[in-house]
Amino acid sequence: MNALTTRRPRRLLLTLRLGELPEHLPSWVSCRHYGTAPAERIDGGPIDRLLRHHGGALRCTRLHSARTPRLARPGVPGARRFDDIEQLSGVARVLRIEVADDRALPQLVEALAQVDRVERVSPDRLCATPFDAGAPPVTQRLPTEAALWRAREMVRLPAALGYEPGLPSVRIGLADSGVRATHDELRDGRLAAGFDTVDLTRADVGSLELVGDSSALDEEPDDEVGHGTGCAGILVAGGTRLPPGAAGACRLVPVRVLGAARQGAGRVGIGALANIDNGMKRLIDLGVKVVNMSFGTPESALRAGDALPHLEVVRYALARGVLLVAASGNSGLQERYFPAAHEGVIAIGAVDDDGAPASFSTRGAHVALCAPGRAVWTCALSGVAPVSGTSFAAPFAAAACALLAARAERRAWPLDAELALDVLRSSVRPFARPADGCGAGVLDVEAALRLLDQRIDDALDARGEETQFSKEW
Repeated sequence: MNALTTRRPRRLLLTLRLGELPEHLPSWVSCRHYGTAPAERIDGGPIDRLLRHHGGALRCTRLHSARTPRLARPGVPGARRFDDIEQLSGVARVLRIEVADDRALPQLVEALAQVDRVERVSPDRLCATPFDAGAPPVTQRLPTEAALWRAREMVRLPAALGYEPGLPSVRIGLADSGVRATHDELRDGRLAAGFDTVDLTRADVGSLELVGDSSALDEEPDDEVGHGTGCAGILVAGGTRLPPGAAGACRLVPVRVLGAARQGAGRVGIGALANIDNGMKRLIDLGVKVVNMSFGTPESALRAGDALPHLEVVRYALARGVLLVAASGNSGLQERYFPAAHEGVIAIGAVDDDGAPASFSTRGAHVALCAPGRAVWTCALSGVAPVSGTSFAAPFAAAACALLAARAERRAWPLDAELALDVLRSSVRPFARPADGCGAGVLDVEAALRLLDQRIDDALDARGEETQFSKEW
């Protein structure tokens, strides 16, 4: 996903400092679903004065809802139901602000950044797919058996699934353009209930034409672009025309954070950073163990001093023990895309069929490893098709993380992002041709699973030695 050159009109994302969240601010979900009116003031002080001076009237909500539902703590305002992790990560303190006039928005952002009570502030940017815009087009053709299995065999998936078939209790979140749940490869029960956070108007997208559902109040994450369905096919395909999904028996929770817009003869996914972050927070609160993020905003699209996208929700996920996997980007340059470049996120580049880094794969010190990303056969909105890009390399690594989580669950062992990243990086196979900034090597799922078992065995042996020593002492 590439950042558009324009911001979302009249919208800001502002994070207050710890302890500064007013109780009267409603959540976005309350306003969207239950008719609650947005607040027309925030602090009754400098923040309100600056917003009115530079932007006229204002409307404000909390972007996120508390993990603890209203029924669990009746009578307690939403702003007081956030727990310590929500407060410390910042998700409890993110405000979604709309002003009446955004002609002075850059000056407003600069002024708000100087207020003591404000931790971060930035425009709510619009982003669009395809994230694989830098990848070469692939001519669709009838696939051979070898073409269907090439990417899966490169990362040793058949052997990995024989060693660890996955568990339905391990769920993967897919934040993307949704999933076409009626696809014959995706109807075998491994899709859990999903939801939709897209909230766009014609004024938001400029010259683009919105297609289909752009703001309906529903829980239907139906894909109208194809990007999310392509990722889902790699993760949980049923094995009818495609190889079985890389995540084995693990289940997929789709969230539609990108709507559809017509661009020429094709379609693109388009969404706001606020929509993406809101979907991510809810996925984490639903208890997913892994989140696949085949989207990103290049650092070059940000103004000097702009807040880095997705920071609070990334911190929140890591604090909850969620493994975050992100596509590195498709510029072919040494640069940072976010969320891939955030600390703790497992950034995935792409390799060609021969195991050499793809020319389009974005490079950088933050890239952990690579997975197949050229001419990978997966689900299209109808039928199957070959796709290219780091968007479709990331799901292989997300599936590996899910299988690692399943293995750890079988052995009653905690798996966090640090251990998962170490195991993935330490078990790779070397590139066919080395390249700087592409990570440790090529994903090897079976080797990663066996290494995790070894790490658990070593830790248990060490514990046994400590226990024996204590008894002797």
